[in-house]
Amino acid sequence: MARPEKIRLGDVLVAQKVISQAQLADALDRQRQSGRKLGRVLVENGYASEEQISMAIARQMNIPFVDLRRIQVKPDIVRLLPEQTARRFRAVVLENRDSGVLVAMADPTDIFAYDEIVRVLKKTVELAVVTESALGQFIDGVYRRTDEISELARSLSEELGSEAIDISQLASTGAAEDAPVVRLLQSIFEDALQVGASDIHIEPTDIRLQIRVRIDGVLHVSTEADRRIGPALIQRLKLMGEMDIAEKRLPQDGRFVVRVQQKQIDVRLSVIPVQYGESAVMRLLAGGGEVTLENTGIPAETLERFQRLIHRPNGLVLVTGPTGSGKTTTLYGALSELNSPEVKILTVEDPVEYRLPGINQVQVAEKIDLTFARALRAFLRQDPDVILVGEMRDQETALIALRAALTGHLVLSTLHTNDAASAAARLMDMGAPPYLLASSLIGIMAQRLVRKLCPMCAEVMPLTPTERIWLKPELDKGLSAEGFKRGRGCPHCNFTGYKGRQGVFELLEIDATLAGLLNSGNTKLFYEAAKRKLAGRTLHDEAVRLAVEGVTSVAEAMRAAHQSED
Repeated sequence: MARPEKIRLGDVLVAQKVISQAQLADALDRQRQSGRKLGRVLVENGYASEEQISMAIARQMNIPFVDLRRIQVKPDIVRLLPEQTARRFRAVVLENRDSGVLVAMADPTDIFAYDEIVRVLKKTVELAVVTESALGQFIDGVYRRTDEISELARSLSEELGSEAIDISQLASTGAAEDAPVVRLLQSIFEDALQVGASDIHIEPTDIRLQIRVRIDGVLHVSTEADRRIGPALIQRLKLMGEMDIAEKRLPQDGRFVVRVQQKQIDVRLSVIPVQYGESAVMRLLAGGGEVTLENTGIPAETLERFQRLIHRPNGLVLVTGPTGSGKTTTLYGALSELNSPEVKILTVEDPVEYRLPGINQVQVAEKIDLTFARALRAFLRQDPDVILVGEMRDQETALIALRAALTGHLVLSTLHTNDAASAAARLMDMGAPPYLLASSLIGIMAQRLVRKLCPMCAEVMPLTPTERIWLKPELDKGLSAEGFKRGRGCPHCNFTGYKGRQGVFELLEIDATLAGLLNSGNTKLFYEAAKRKLAGRTLHDEAVRLAVEGVTSVAEAMRAAHQSED
Protein backbone atom coordinates (compact mmCIF):
# COMPACT_ATOMS: atom_id res chain seq x y z
CA MET A 1 0.00 0.00 0.00
CA ALA A 2 1.22 3.50 -0.86
CA ARG A 3 2.20 5.84 1.93
CA PRO A 4 -0.90 7.81 3.02
CA GLU A 5 -1.28 11.47 2.25
CA LYS A 6 -2.50 14.14 4.63
CA ILE A 7 -6.07 15.24 3.97
CA ARG A 8 -8.13 18.15 5.26
CA LEU A 9 -10.84 16.50 7.35
CA GLY A 10 -13.24 19.45 7.20
CA ASP A 11 -13.11 19.68 3.41
CA VAL A 12 -13.67 15.92 3.09
CA LEU A 13 -16.74 15.99 5.36
CA VAL A 14 -18.24 18.97 3.52
CA ALA A 15 -17.55 17.39 0.11
CA GLN A 16 -19.29 14.18 1.21
CA LYS A 17 -22.17 16.21 2.71
CA VAL A 18 -21.63 14.85 6.23
CA ILE A 19 -21.58 18.44 7.55
CA SER A 20 -22.41 21.84 6.09
CA GLN A 21 -19.99 24.67 5.37
CA ALA A 22 -21.57 26.67 8.22
CA GLN A 23 -21.07 23.80 10.67
CA LEU A 24 -17.44 23.49 9.59
CA ALA A 25 -16.86 27.22 10.11
CA ASP A 26 -18.41 27.07 13.58
CA ALA A 27 -16.38 23.95 14.49
CA LEU A 28 -13.14 25.59 13.30
CA ASP A 29 -13.86 28.62 15.51
CA ARG A 30 -14.47 26.34 18.50
CA GLN A 31 -11.31 24.37 17.67
CA ARG A 32 -9.19 27.53 17.71
CA GLN A 33 -10.63 28.48 21.12
CA SER A 34 -10.25 25.06 22.75
CA GLY A 35 -7.23 23.58 20.98
CA ARG A 36 -9.02 20.22 20.60
CA LYS A 37 -8.98 18.18 17.41
CA LEU A 38 -11.56 19.07 14.76
CA GLY A 39 -13.12 15.62 14.78
CA ARG A 40 -13.67 15.76 18.55
CA VAL A 41 -15.26 19.23 18.26
CA LEU A 42 -17.63 18.01 15.54
CA VAL A 43 -18.73 15.02 17.65
CA GLU A 44 -19.15 17.03 20.86
CA ASN A 45 -21.36 19.59 19.09
CA GLY A 46 -23.51 16.95 17.41
CA TYR A 47 -22.52 17.90 13.86
CA ALA A 48 -21.30 14.37 13.03
CA SER A 49 -20.85 11.00 14.73
CA GLU A 50 -17.55 9.18 15.09
CA GLU A 51 -18.76 6.54 12.62
CA GLN A 52 -19.70 9.17 10.02
CA ILE A 53 -16.28 10.80 10.27
CA SER A 54 -14.39 7.49 10.08
CA MET A 55 -16.45 6.26 7.12
CA ALA A 56 -15.86 9.53 5.29
CA ILE A 57 -12.10 9.14 5.76
CA ALA A 58 -12.36 5.52 4.57
CA ARG A 59 -14.15 6.58 1.37
CA GLN A 60 -11.68 9.40 0.72
CA MET A 61 -8.62 7.13 1.16
CA ASN A 62 -10.28 4.08 -0.43
CA ILE A 63 -9.58 1.90 2.61
CA PRO A 64 -12.00 -0.22 4.66
CA PHE A 65 -13.87 1.01 7.75
CA VAL A 66 -13.81 -1.60 10.54
CA ASP A 67 -16.25 -1.83 13.47
CA LEU A 68 -13.95 -3.17 16.19
CA ARG A 69 -16.90 -4.12 18.35
CA ARG A 70 -18.04 -6.77 15.89
CA ILE A 71 -14.90 -8.52 14.72
CA GLN A 72 -13.10 -11.60 15.99
CA VAL A 73 -9.31 -11.31 16.26
CA LYS A 74 -6.51 -13.32 17.82
CA PRO A 75 -4.76 -11.50 20.69
CA ASP A 76 -1.37 -12.83 19.57
CA ILE A 77 -1.76 -11.05 16.22
CA VAL A 78 -2.84 -7.79 17.86
CA ARG A 79 0.21 -7.94 20.14
CA LEU A 80 2.55 -7.90 17.13
CA LEU A 81 2.41 -4.18 17.80
CA PRO A 82 3.69 -3.39 21.33
CA GLU A 83 1.13 -1.81 23.64
CA GLN A 84 3.08 1.42 24.02
CA THR A 85 3.22 1.85 20.25
CA ALA A 86 -0.46 0.94 19.84
CA ARG A 87 -1.58 3.50 22.43
CA ARG A 88 0.77 6.23 21.22
CA PHE A 89 -0.21 5.99 17.55
CA ARG A 90 -3.80 4.81 18.14
CA ALA A 91 -3.43 1.71 16.00
CA VAL A 92 -3.94 -2.07 16.25
CA VAL A 93 -2.99 -5.04 14.08
CA LEU A 94 -6.04 -6.97 12.88
CA GLU A 95 -4.63 -9.48 10.39
CA ASN A 96 -1.23 -10.96 9.56
CA ARG A 97 -1.35 -11.80 5.85
CA ASP A 98 1.25 -13.15 3.42
CA SER A 99 1.19 -9.79 1.65
CA GLY A 100 1.61 -7.84 4.89
CA VAL A 101 -0.36 -6.80 7.96
CA LEU A 102 -3.74 -5.06 8.21
CA VAL A 103 -3.50 -2.21 10.71
CA ALA A 104 -6.52 -0.23 11.89
CA MET A 105 -5.88 3.39 12.86
CA ALA A 106 -8.04 6.11 14.33
CA ASP A 107 -6.20 8.59 12.08
CA PRO A 108 -4.82 6.81 9.00
CA THR A 109 -3.65 10.17 7.62
CA ASP A 110 -0.97 10.46 10.33
CA ILE A 111 2.12 9.95 8.17
CA PHE A 112 4.57 9.94 11.09
CA ALA A 113 2.57 7.23 12.89
CA TYR A 114 2.39 5.16 9.69
CA ASP A 115 6.16 5.32 9.20
CA GLU A 116 6.83 4.32 12.81
CA ILE A 117 4.41 1.37 12.61
CA VAL A 118 6.10 0.13 9.42
CA ARG A 119 9.47 0.41 11.18
CA VAL A 120 8.28 -1.59 14.21
CA LEU A 121 6.46 -4.32 12.25
CA LYS A 122 9.03 -4.56 9.41
CA LYS A 123 6.26 -5.57 7.01
CA THR A 124 4.06 -4.04 4.37
CA VAL A 125 1.23 -2.23 6.15
CA GLU A 126 -2.31 -2.07 4.77
CA LEU A 127 -4.57 0.43 6.49
CA ALA A 128 -8.13 0.45 7.79
CA VAL A 129 -9.92 3.16 9.77
CA VAL A 130 -11.70 2.76 13.12
CA THR A 131 -13.43 5.11 15.57
CA GLU A 132 -11.43 6.56 18.45
CA SER A 133 -13.73 5.32 21.22
CA ALA A 134 -13.97 1.76 19.87
CA LEU A 135 -10.19 1.67 19.50
CA GLY A 136 -9.69 2.68 23.15
CA GLN A 137 -11.97 -0.11 24.40
CA PHE A 138 -10.33 -2.62 22.06
CA ILE A 139 -6.81 -1.77 23.25
CA ASP A 140 -7.88 -1.99 26.92
CA GLY A 141 -9.42 -5.40 26.25
CA VAL A 142 -6.46 -6.95 24.42
CA TYR A 143 -3.50 -5.28 26.07
CA ARG A 144 -3.96 -6.34 29.68
CA ARG A 145 -1.20 -5.14 32.00
CA THR A 146 -0.10 -8.71 32.67
CA ASP A 147 3.21 -8.27 30.81
CA GLU A 148 3.93 -5.08 32.75
CA ILE A 149 3.03 -6.77 36.05
CA SER A 150 5.24 -9.76 35.26
CA GLU A 151 8.16 -7.50 34.29
CA LEU A 152 7.81 -5.44 37.49
CA ALA A 153 7.58 -8.65 39.53
CA ARG A 154 10.82 -9.88 37.92
CA SER A 155 12.43 -6.52 38.63
CA LEU A 156 11.40 -6.69 42.29
CA SER A 157 12.63 -10.29 42.53
CA GLU A 158 16.04 -9.26 41.17
CA GLU A 159 16.19 -6.35 43.61
CA LEU A 160 15.49 -8.66 46.53
CA GLY A 161 18.22 -11.02 45.33
CA SER A 162 19.03 -14.30 46.92
CA GLU A 163 20.19 -12.87 50.25
CA ALA A 164 17.87 -12.05 53.12
CA ILE A 165 16.99 -8.35 53.33
CA ASP A 166 15.07 -6.16 55.72
CA ILE A 167 11.59 -6.31 54.20
CA SER A 168 10.24 -3.79 56.70
CA GLN A 169 12.79 -1.24 55.57
CA LEU A 170 11.93 -1.83 51.92
CA ALA A 171 8.20 -1.62 52.57
CA SER A 172 8.42 1.56 54.62
CA THR A 173 10.14 3.64 51.95
CA GLY A 174 6.90 5.29 50.95
CA ALA A 175 8.58 8.24 49.26
CA ALA A 176 10.28 6.07 46.64
CA GLU A 177 7.51 6.19 44.08
CA ASP A 178 9.67 4.40 41.55
CA ALA A 179 10.44 1.47 43.86
CA PRO A 180 9.51 -1.79 42.09
CA VAL A 181 7.11 -2.85 44.85
CA VAL A 182 5.15 0.41 44.54
CA ARG A 183 5.10 0.30 40.74
CA LEU A 184 4.04 -3.34 40.83
CA LEU A 185 1.08 -2.57 43.10
CA GLN A 186 0.15 0.39 40.91
CA SER A 187 0.12 -1.83 37.81
CA ILE A 188 -1.93 -4.49 39.60
CA PHE A 189 -4.57 -1.89 40.55
CA GLU A 190 -4.58 -0.36 37.05
CA ASP A 191 -5.03 -3.77 35.43
CA ALA A 192 -7.86 -4.66 37.82
CA LEU A 193 -9.64 -1.38 37.12
CA GLN A 194 -9.11 -1.75 33.38
CA VAL A 195 -10.86 -5.13 33.24
CA GLY A 196 -13.57 -4.25 35.77
CA ALA A 197 -12.37 -6.60 38.52
CA SER A 198 -14.13 -6.62 41.88
CA ASP A 199 -11.36 -8.38 43.85
CA ILE A 200 -7.60 -8.91 43.70
CA HIS A 201 -6.10 -12.10 45.20
CA ILE A 202 -2.40 -12.36 46.08
CA GLU A 203 -1.64 -15.97 47.01
CA PRO A 204 1.72 -17.63 47.80
CA THR A 205 2.19 -21.25 46.72
CA ASP A 206 5.09 -23.63 47.28
CA ILE A 207 6.96 -22.38 44.20
CA ARG A 208 5.19 -19.26 42.87
CA LEU A 209 3.27 -16.17 43.90
CA GLN A 210 -0.07 -16.14 42.10
CA ILE A 211 -2.02 -12.96 41.42
CA ARG A 212 -5.64 -13.41 40.34
CA VAL A 213 -8.54 -11.01 39.71
CA ARG A 214 -12.28 -11.66 39.94
CA ILE A 215 -14.20 -10.42 36.89
CA ASP A 216 -18.00 -10.76 36.87
CA GLY A 217 -17.79 -13.26 39.72
CA VAL A 218 -15.16 -15.54 38.13
CA LEU A 219 -11.45 -15.64 39.03
CA HIS A 220 -8.82 -15.21 36.29
CA VAL A 221 -5.05 -15.56 36.69
CA SER A 222 -3.40 -12.19 36.12
CA THR A 223 0.21 -13.29 36.52
CA GLU A 224 2.57 -15.58 38.41
CA ALA A 225 5.85 -14.39 39.91
CA ASP A 226 8.75 -15.37 42.14
CA ARG A 227 7.30 -16.19 45.57
CA ARG A 228 10.06 -14.14 47.24
CA ILE A 229 8.28 -10.91 46.32
CA GLY A 230 5.20 -11.93 48.33
CA PRO A 231 6.39 -10.62 51.72
CA ALA A 232 7.31 -7.24 50.20
CA LEU A 233 3.88 -6.87 48.61
CA ILE A 234 2.02 -7.96 51.75
CA GLN A 235 4.13 -5.69 53.94
CA ARG A 236 3.40 -2.69 51.74
CA LEU A 237 -0.33 -3.48 51.75
CA LYS A 238 -0.33 -3.81 55.54
CA LEU A 239 1.21 -0.37 55.85
CA MET A 240 -1.40 1.07 53.50
CA GLY A 241 -4.19 -0.65 55.48
CA GLU A 242 -2.76 0.50 58.84
CA MET A 243 -2.20 -3.06 60.05
CA ASP A 244 0.41 -4.49 62.38
CA ILE A 245 3.29 -5.37 60.04
CA ALA A 246 4.96 -7.48 62.72
CA GLU A 247 1.93 -9.76 63.16
CA LYS A 248 2.08 -12.67 60.72
CA ARG A 249 0.25 -15.35 62.69
CA LEU A 250 -3.25 -13.89 62.88
CA PRO A 251 -5.75 -12.67 60.26
CA GLN A 252 -6.00 -8.89 59.91
CA ASP A 253 -8.43 -6.54 58.16
CA GLY A 254 -7.74 -3.06 56.90
CA ARG A 255 -8.95 -0.40 54.57
CA PHE A 256 -7.36 2.29 52.41
CA VAL A 257 -8.14 4.52 49.46
CA VAL A 258 -6.11 4.62 46.25
CA ARG A 259 -6.39 6.89 43.26
CA VAL A 260 -6.06 5.03 39.98
CA GLN A 261 -6.50 6.66 36.56
CA GLN A 262 -8.29 9.67 38.07
CA LYS A 263 -10.70 7.36 39.94
CA GLN A 264 -10.88 7.01 43.71
CA ILE A 265 -11.05 3.36 44.77
CA ASP A 266 -11.99 2.30 48.30
CA VAL A 267 -10.02 -0.90 49.02
CA ARG A 268 -11.04 -3.40 51.69
CA LEU A 269 -8.04 -5.56 52.60
CA SER A 270 -7.98 -8.95 54.28
CA VAL A 271 -4.71 -10.72 55.11
CA ILE A 272 -4.56 -14.24 56.52
CA PRO A 273 -1.65 -16.60 57.30
CA VAL A 274 -1.54 -19.61 54.94
CA GLN A 275 0.79 -22.55 54.44
CA TYR A 276 3.42 -20.70 52.42
CA GLY A 277 3.21 -17.20 53.87
CA GLU A 278 0.38 -14.69 53.93
CA SER A 279 -2.50 -14.38 51.46
CA ALA A 280 -4.15 -11.03 50.74
CA VAL A 281 -7.52 -10.32 49.16
CA MET A 282 -8.56 -6.80 48.22
CA ARG A 283 -12.18 -5.89 47.51
CA LEU A 284 -12.32 -2.89 45.18
CA LEU A 285 -15.20 -0.51 45.81
CA ALA A 286 -15.16 2.11 43.09
CA GLY A 287 -16.99 5.29 43.99
CA GLY A 288 -19.76 5.76 41.46
CA GLY A 289 -23.22 7.14 41.19
CA GLU A 290 -25.83 6.67 43.88
CA VAL A 291 -27.11 3.11 44.22
CA THR A 292 -30.83 3.05 43.45
CA LEU A 293 -33.33 0.24 43.26
CA GLU A 294 -34.04 1.14 39.64
CA ASN A 295 -30.49 0.34 38.55
CA THR A 296 -30.22 -2.96 40.42
CA GLY A 297 -31.96 -4.81 37.56
CA ILE A 298 -35.02 -5.92 39.55
CA PRO A 299 -37.90 -6.58 37.08
CA ALA A 300 -40.57 -3.88 37.12
CA GLU A 301 -43.34 -5.99 38.67
CA THR A 302 -41.05 -7.36 41.41
CA LEU A 303 -39.60 -3.89 42.01
CA GLU A 304 -43.06 -2.39 42.57
CA ARG A 305 -43.93 -5.08 45.12
CA PHE A 306 -40.56 -4.67 46.91
CA GLN A 307 -41.00 -0.89 47.08
CA ARG A 308 -44.40 -1.37 48.73
CA LEU A 309 -42.75 -3.56 51.37
CA ILE A 310 -39.96 -1.13 52.26
CA HIS A 311 -42.41 1.76 52.55
CA ARG A 312 -44.34 -0.07 55.28
CA PRO A 313 -43.94 1.68 58.68
CA ASN A 314 -42.72 -1.46 60.43
CA GLY A 315 -41.78 -5.07 59.83
CA LEU A 316 -38.77 -7.18 58.86
CA VAL A 317 -37.66 -7.42 55.22
CA LEU A 318 -34.96 -9.98 54.44
CA VAL A 319 -32.68 -10.23 51.41
CA THR A 320 -31.15 -13.69 51.05
CA GLY A 321 -28.53 -15.31 48.88
CA PRO A 322 -24.92 -16.53 48.93
CA THR A 323 -21.89 -14.29 49.37
CA GLY A 324 -21.40 -12.07 46.33
CA SER A 325 -25.00 -12.21 45.13
CA GLY A 326 -25.63 -8.46 45.39
CA LYS A 327 -27.61 -8.43 48.65
CA THR A 328 -25.85 -5.33 50.00
CA THR A 329 -26.41 -3.44 46.75
CA THR A 330 -30.14 -4.17 46.92
CA LEU A 331 -30.35 -3.03 50.55
CA TYR A 332 -28.35 0.14 49.84
CA GLY A 333 -30.76 0.84 46.99
CA ALA A 334 -33.64 0.49 49.44
CA LEU A 335 -31.95 2.85 51.91
CA SER A 336 -31.35 5.42 49.16
CA GLU A 337 -35.06 5.38 48.36
CA LEU A 338 -36.05 5.72 52.02
CA ASN A 339 -33.43 8.35 52.84
CA SER A 340 -34.96 11.77 53.51
CA PRO A 341 -34.66 14.49 56.18
CA GLU A 342 -37.81 13.17 57.87
CA VAL A 343 -36.48 9.63 58.30
CA LYS A 344 -33.86 8.51 60.83
CA ILE A 345 -31.84 5.60 59.39
CA LEU A 346 -29.25 3.61 61.34
CA THR A 347 -27.14 0.76 60.00
CA VAL A 348 -24.81 -1.75 61.65
CA GLU A 349 -22.52 -3.49 59.17
CA ASP A 350 -19.42 -5.65 58.99
CA PRO A 351 -17.87 -3.99 57.12
CA VAL A 352 -19.40 -0.68 56.02
CA GLU A 353 -19.02 -1.11 52.26
CA TYR A 354 -20.19 2.28 50.99
CA ARG A 355 -20.58 5.55 52.81
CA LEU A 356 -24.14 6.78 52.40
CA PRO A 357 -24.71 10.51 52.97
CA GLY A 358 -27.39 11.35 55.51
CA ILE A 359 -27.37 7.85 57.02
CA ASN A 360 -25.75 6.89 60.33
CA GLN A 361 -23.57 3.83 59.74
CA VAL A 362 -21.87 1.79 62.47
CA GLN A 363 -18.97 -0.59 61.85
CA VAL A 364 -18.93 -3.80 63.91
CA ALA A 365 -15.75 -4.09 66.02
CA GLU A 366 -15.49 -7.46 67.78
CA LYS A 367 -12.25 -6.46 69.57
CA ILE A 368 -14.10 -3.90 71.67
CA ASP A 369 -17.29 -5.98 71.89
CA LEU A 370 -19.21 -3.76 69.44
CA THR A 371 -21.31 -6.60 68.02
CA PHE A 372 -24.46 -6.56 65.91
CA ALA A 373 -26.57 -7.27 68.99
CA ARG A 374 -24.94 -4.56 71.11
CA ALA A 375 -25.30 -1.96 68.35
CA LEU A 376 -28.94 -2.93 67.83
CA ARG A 377 -29.75 -2.49 71.50
CA ALA A 378 -28.20 0.97 71.39
CA PHE A 379 -30.08 1.81 68.18
CA LEU A 380 -33.44 1.39 69.91
CA ARG A 381 -32.50 4.29 72.20
CA GLN A 382 -31.66 6.49 69.19
CA ASP A 383 -35.30 6.89 68.02
CA PRO A 384 -34.77 5.34 64.55
CA ASP A 385 -37.38 4.86 61.82
CA VAL A 386 -35.38 2.42 59.70
CA ILE A 387 -32.68 -0.02 60.85
CA LEU A 388 -30.34 -2.01 58.61
CA VAL A 389 -28.65 -5.06 60.12
CA GLY A 390 -25.79 -6.18 57.88
CA GLU A 391 -26.37 -9.85 58.61
CA MET A 392 -28.43 -12.07 60.91
CA ARG A 393 -25.64 -14.15 62.44
CA ASP A 394 -26.89 -15.33 65.81
CA GLN A 395 -29.97 -15.77 67.98
CA GLU A 396 -29.47 -12.59 69.99
CA THR A 397 -29.23 -10.39 66.87
CA ALA A 398 -32.27 -12.08 65.30
CA LEU A 399 -34.41 -11.65 68.42
CA ILE A 400 -33.57 -7.96 68.87
CA ALA A 401 -34.21 -7.28 65.16
CA LEU A 402 -37.57 -9.09 65.24
CA ARG A 403 -38.68 -7.21 68.35
CA ALA A 404 -37.62 -3.91 66.78
CA ALA A 405 -39.72 -4.77 63.71
CA LEU A 406 -42.64 -5.54 65.99
CA THR A 407 -42.43 -2.23 67.86
CA GLY A 408 -42.73 0.29 65.06
CA HIS A 409 -39.45 0.08 63.15
CA LEU A 410 -38.74 -1.05 59.60
CA VAL A 411 -35.84 -3.50 59.79
CA LEU A 412 -33.83 -4.59 56.75
CA SER A 413 -31.32 -7.42 56.92
CA THR A 414 -29.60 -10.25 55.03
CA LEU A 415 -29.55 -13.98 55.58
CA HIS A 416 -27.62 -16.81 53.93
CA THR A 417 -30.25 -19.19 52.55
CA ASN A 418 -30.74 -20.87 49.18
CA ASP A 419 -34.13 -19.33 48.45
CA ALA A 420 -36.84 -17.12 49.91
CA ALA A 421 -39.02 -19.97 51.18
CA SER A 422 -36.29 -21.45 53.42
CA ALA A 423 -35.46 -18.18 55.22
CA ALA A 424 -38.13 -18.62 57.89
CA ALA A 425 -36.88 -22.11 58.76
CA ARG A 426 -33.35 -20.71 59.05
CA LEU A 427 -34.52 -18.08 61.57
CA MET A 428 -36.39 -20.72 63.59
CA ASP A 429 -33.21 -22.83 63.62
CA MET A 430 -31.46 -19.80 65.11
CA GLY A 431 -34.01 -19.77 67.94
CA ALA A 432 -36.58 -17.21 66.74
CA PRO A 433 -40.03 -17.98 68.25
CA PRO A 434 -42.70 -18.74 65.61
CA TYR A 435 -45.12 -16.13 67.02
CA LEU A 436 -42.45 -13.42 66.74
CA LEU A 437 -41.68 -14.37 63.13
CA ALA A 438 -45.38 -14.43 62.20
CA SER A 439 -45.89 -10.95 63.67
CA SER A 440 -42.73 -9.31 62.29
CA LEU A 441 -41.67 -10.85 58.96
CA ILE A 442 -43.33 -9.11 55.98
CA GLY A 443 -41.20 -10.08 52.97
CA ILE A 444 -38.19 -12.05 51.72
CA MET A 445 -36.21 -11.30 48.56
CA ALA A 446 -33.86 -14.03 47.29
CA GLN A 447 -31.34 -13.16 44.61
CA ARG A 448 -28.40 -14.34 42.53
CA LEU A 449 -26.11 -12.74 39.96
CA VAL A 450 -25.62 -14.15 36.47
CA ARG A 451 -23.08 -12.98 33.92
CA LYS A 452 -24.57 -11.16 30.95
CA LEU A 453 -23.60 -12.21 27.45
CA CYS A 454 -21.20 -9.89 25.68
CA PRO A 455 -23.29 -7.90 23.16
CA MET A 456 -20.40 -7.88 20.69
CA CYS A 457 -19.80 -11.63 20.38
CA ALA A 458 -23.02 -13.33 21.52
CA GLU A 459 -24.43 -15.60 18.84
CA VAL A 460 -27.11 -18.25 18.54
CA MET A 461 -25.78 -21.74 19.25
CA PRO A 462 -27.52 -25.12 19.68
CA LEU A 463 -28.22 -26.41 23.17
CA THR A 464 -25.85 -28.98 24.64
CA PRO A 465 -27.34 -32.32 25.82
CA THR A 466 -26.96 -31.21 29.45
CA GLU A 467 -28.76 -27.92 28.75
CA ARG A 468 -31.59 -29.80 27.00
CA ILE A 469 -32.06 -32.05 30.02
CA TRP A 470 -32.15 -29.05 32.37
CA LEU A 471 -34.69 -27.23 30.16
CA LYS A 472 -36.83 -30.34 29.59
CA PRO A 473 -39.79 -29.15 31.73
CA GLU A 474 -39.96 -25.89 29.76
CA LEU A 475 -39.37 -27.61 26.40
CA ASP A 476 -42.19 -30.07 27.19
CA LYS A 477 -44.48 -27.07 27.73
CA GLY A 478 -43.73 -25.69 24.27
CA LEU A 479 -40.57 -23.61 24.75
CA SER A 480 -38.53 -23.61 21.53
CA ALA A 481 -35.03 -25.08 21.74
CA GLU A 482 -33.85 -22.62 19.08
CA GLY A 483 -32.46 -19.13 19.59
CA PHE A 484 -30.42 -19.57 22.78
CA LYS A 485 -27.12 -17.67 22.73
CA ARG A 486 -23.55 -18.08 23.93
CA GLY A 487 -20.61 -15.68 23.77
CA ARG A 488 -17.66 -16.83 21.66
CA GLY A 489 -15.24 -14.34 23.31
CA CYS A 490 -13.78 -11.11 21.94
CA PRO A 491 -11.55 -8.19 23.05
CA HIS A 492 -14.60 -6.30 24.33
CA CYS A 493 -15.20 -8.97 27.01
CA ASN A 494 -11.59 -10.06 27.59
CA PHE A 495 -12.40 -13.21 25.60
CA THR A 496 -14.76 -14.58 28.26
CA GLY A 497 -18.02 -14.26 26.30
CA TYR A 498 -19.57 -12.26 29.15
CA LYS A 499 -19.68 -8.56 30.02
CA GLY A 500 -21.25 -7.38 33.27
CA ARG A 501 -23.77 -9.08 35.53
CA GLN A 502 -27.53 -9.14 35.97
CA GLY A 503 -29.57 -9.92 39.07
CA VAL A 504 -32.05 -12.79 39.28
CA PHE A 505 -34.74 -12.22 41.91
CA GLU A 506 -37.68 -13.91 43.62
CA LEU A 507 -39.86 -12.05 46.12
CA LEU A 508 -42.05 -13.74 48.73
CA GLU A 509 -44.57 -11.50 50.47
CA ILE A 510 -45.90 -12.85 53.77
CA ASP A 511 -49.69 -12.82 53.63
CA ALA A 512 -52.17 -13.90 56.32
CA THR A 513 -52.04 -17.57 55.24
CA LEU A 514 -48.25 -17.74 55.38
CA ALA A 515 -48.19 -15.83 58.68
CA GLY A 516 -50.59 -18.39 60.16
CA LEU A 517 -48.34 -21.26 59.07
CA LEU A 518 -45.35 -19.45 60.59
CA ASN A 519 -47.24 -19.04 63.85
CA SER A 520 -47.91 -22.78 63.93
CA GLY A 521 -44.19 -23.44 63.73
CA ASN A 522 -44.63 -26.01 60.93
CA THR A 523 -41.75 -25.07 58.64
CA LYS A 524 -42.53 -27.85 56.13
CA LEU A 525 -46.08 -26.62 55.52
CA PHE A 526 -44.82 -23.03 55.31
CA TYR A 527 -42.18 -24.01 52.74
CA GLU A 528 -44.69 -25.86 50.57
CA ALA A 529 -47.19 -22.97 50.71
CA ALA A 530 -44.45 -20.45 49.93
CA LYS A 531 -43.36 -22.47 46.89
CA ARG A 532 -46.95 -22.54 45.61
CA LYS A 533 -47.20 -18.77 46.05
CA LEU A 534 -43.94 -18.29 44.12
CA ALA A 535 -44.97 -20.62 41.27
CA GLY A 536 -43.85 -19.12 37.94
CA ARG A 537 -41.73 -16.44 39.64
CA THR A 538 -38.96 -18.47 41.28
CA LEU A 539 -35.23 -17.97 40.79
CA HIS A 540 -35.34 -20.89 38.35
CA ASP A 541 -38.12 -19.27 36.31
CA GLU A 542 -36.37 -15.90 36.22
CA ALA A 543 -33.05 -17.47 35.19
CA VAL A 544 -34.75 -19.32 32.33
CA ARG A 545 -36.44 -16.08 31.25
CA LEU A 546 -33.10 -14.27 31.04
CA ALA A 547 -31.67 -17.11 28.92
CA VAL A 548 -34.71 -17.05 26.61
CA GLU A 549 -34.36 -13.27 26.20
CA GLY A 550 -30.67 -13.65 25.31
CA VAL A 551 -29.47 -11.71 28.34
CA THR A 552 -27.41 -14.66 29.58
CA SER A 553 -26.48 -18.17 28.51
CA VAL A 554 -28.26 -21.35 29.55
CA ALA A 555 -25.06 -22.43 31.34
CA GLU A 556 -25.18 -19.29 33.53
CA ALA A 557 -28.91 -19.74 34.16
CA MET A 558 -28.22 -23.31 35.27
CA ARG A 559 -25.52 -22.13 37.65
CA ALA A 560 -27.80 -19.55 39.27
CA ALA A 561 -30.75 -21.92 39.54
CA HIS A 562 -28.69 -24.81 40.89
CA GLN A 563 -27.53 -22.62 43.78
CA SER A 564 -31.16 -22.28 44.85
CA GLU A 565 -32.10 -25.92 44.19
CA ASP A 566 -29.23 -27.60 46.08
